[in-house]
Amino acid sequence: MTHRMRELAEQIVRLQSELDREIESRRKQLGWSLKEGLLRFEHGIAAEHRRFKMGAAQYLVRSDWATILTAPVIYAAIVPLVLLDGCMSLYQAVCFPAYRIPRVRRADYIRFDRSHLAYLNWIEALNCRYCSYANGLIAYVREIASRTEQYWCPIKHALRITDPHQRYLAFLEYGDAEGYRARLDDLRAALRQDDLATRQA
Repeated sequence: MTHRMRELAEQIVRLQSELDREIESRRKQLGWSLKEGLLRFEHGIAAEHRRFKMGAAQYLVRSDWATILTAPVIYAAIVPLVLLDGCMSLYQAVCFPAYRIPRVRRADYIRFDRSHLAYLNWIEALNCRYCSYANGLIAYVREIASRTEQYWCPIKHALRITDPHQRYLAFLEYGDAEGYRARLDDLRAALRQDDLATRQA
């Protein structure tokens, strides 16, 4: 990684910290906080949320037919998602210990906290749980795949890719044969430490 690339990566980390502070400020404005992994609403907020809850029957009446008719197609994707979840969990359980790579924790990616929102009816809550699972699972799988890529092939692509994973910045430049032979072991060692700062160094 060049000096300029390192500067840009550090700037991204600083901006992420600033964004996190703004998000925390907005949470306080909305009357909730997160302490030791537990959601806490200020007194009266849950009651205020219930005022905005729409019953399931009314929700269905207000939904357009295209939404209702395509719902089974959306929910049918649960089958390949569960299979993917099982396959990737098995893959990392078998292979990561062999590579001495720290395993990815599913709980860091798949969260079901939206069900605490009192303004959601049971259909909306179910939809939120489904989306939480699907998107969390994809993020979980992406992290497993990115650790695998860093171990086996930490080389940037010649062509630009959209939204690369966070480890990609530290990968070796395309065509840098000398760097690949010199730094592959270092990238694997950094992966085994599973330290983001090390990955971006």
